[in-house]
Amino acid sequence: MSSVLSVAGLKRSFTQGHKTLEILRGIDLDVQPGELIGLVGVSGSGKSTLLQAIGLLDRQDAGEIEIDGQATFGASDDERTRVRREKLGFIYQFHHLLPDFSTLENVSLAHRIEGKSSSKATAETKELLVQLGLADRLDHMPSALSGGEQQRVAIARALAGPPKLVLADEPTGNLDEQTAGRVFDLFVKTVREKGVAAIIATHDKSLAAQTDRQYQLKDGLLSLI
Repeated sequence: MSSVLSVAGLKRSFTQGHKTLEILRGIDLDVQPGELIGLVGVSGSGKSTLLQAIGLLDRQDAGEIEIDGQATFGASDDERTRVRREKLGFIYQFHHLLPDFSTLENVSLAHRIEGKSSSKATAETKELLVQLGLADRLDHMPSALSGGEQQRVAIARALAGPPKLVLADEPTGNLDEQTAGRVFDLFVKTVREKGVAAIIATHDKSLAAQTDRQYQLKDGLLSLI
């Protein structure tokens, strides 16, 4: 089985004044289709930097990132954008929903970007939202939703397509502990049902324990927990 993600020798550093900060010092990681990876580390350890590099939102200094068999290090900005659109889904700590669009519209837009017809996009969106327990919230605006409901809409949007790989950066970090647990459980269940791979960065080791493999990012390197 071919890896959905293959990272080899990934390095990223930043310059502050006369000092160079090595955030990622040689990351190697392979993720198989349908596999869930937990990524833990203290604040400032580089989890977001790693996800931004894998998500082709930031260019690494060295190393290769292959997504669904496609090398990306020397890819043009247009090609990287195409890979992000077709292969990747993103979930952040804050939902970033469009405030003037309903639940259904926020998610169906992602389907429409994939080139699907309006009717097909609506049908697939409804199916996904029902899976995430939002059947009675389809016409609600984000302001009328609870924090947990808003994040479930963000999860549905990330899974529209569906992508080959979802990158989730502290996806429940803005929720209370009880709500975070319920949302995370639904996320894991839905991802597994769809056979989508995911890397989930979280400070909560109990949530990370629900994934297939857990890694700790420390001193710029990954180690299997």
